[in-house]
Amino acid sequence: MHTKDLEKKRFQKRTEDFVCGKCGWETRGDGYTDHCPKCLWSRHVDINPGDRRSSCKGMMEPVGIRKKGEKYVILYRCLICGIKYRVKKAEEDDFEEIIMISKKNF
Repeated sequence: MHTKDLEKKRFQKRTEDFVCGKCGWETRGDGYTDHCPKCLWSRHVDINPGDRRSSCKGMMEPVGIRKKGEKYVILYRCLICGIKYRVKKAEEDDFEEIIMISKKNF
């Protein structure tokens, strides 16, 4: 694959374990894991999902929840650069945290 083809690729699966920078929860990645399933915080490490090309590395605060049909989307804002990002709720995510974040929207 040529370099330009790699740059066009919008998602790169990466199986990585990590310790949450907010709550310290040890998370086992499955290749799609991009946030802590306990507190739902994330880190700004990607430009495109999975590429690990962002130099920011700021903490991504979950600032809102949107419901699309029967699925939930977590809305994020980086505390360093302010970029906004959204991801689908993962099956293992703490639903009580989803509820708490959604209450902040009101």
